[in-house]
Amino acid sequence: MALYNSMEKTASKGAIAGIDEAGRGPLAGPVYAACVILPKNFPPEFARDSKKMSPASRAKAERIIKDRALAWGIGSATAREIDRVNILQATFRAMQRALEHLFFQFPGIQIQRVLIDGNRLPPLTHPCSCVIGGDGMVLEIGAASILAKQARDRYMERWAMIEPVFEFERHKGYGTSRHRELLRRYGPGKQHRLSFLRKILPDS
Repeated sequence: MALYNSMEKTASKGAIAGIDEAGRGPLAGPVYAACVILPKNFPPEFARDSKKMSPASRAKAERIIKDRALAWGIGSATAREIDRVNILQATFRAMQRALEHLFFQFPGIQIQRVLIDGNRLPPLTHPCSCVIGGDGMVLEIGAASILAKQARDRYMERWAMIEPVFEFERHKGYGTSRHRELLRRYGPGKQHRLSFLRKILPDS
């Protein structure tokens, strides 16, 4: 299905916002979410599914989204939160924080509805709907996927300087064979999700 810009369907009561997450699957690091409202006629090549873009393309798209978006916000939930409440609930927290950040940065903006990538609705303060495969269908969700991915990647690159033995700059916390090898060698670090490591490190 072709991408479309939800601003074309917006009523006078407010804009349509898109939310997507990054980092539900990794063994380490926070889960991030972003919330984006785009103007009409935003160029679709800069609001695609982040997983299908090169790092250089994502970096360029991030700059354009932040420059041209009507509003945007980013939120996260830590690895410890993920261990305490599970990854789904932590993702919902990140989404709520992204929406709160958007309102903090752009006070007074009105939102009619929030479109969420996936099939589970977070308990947000605004009406919301799920869009399965939304990061490839709705420009606002695609833009949110890019902002969330970029923010999370930067976090993991910074953390790589604190715990260099895990080489987070290479795999961003995902369960690559090299990451698993380093985990078995050194044990978990401060960013590892212990609830995700039970099959790899039974004693974690």
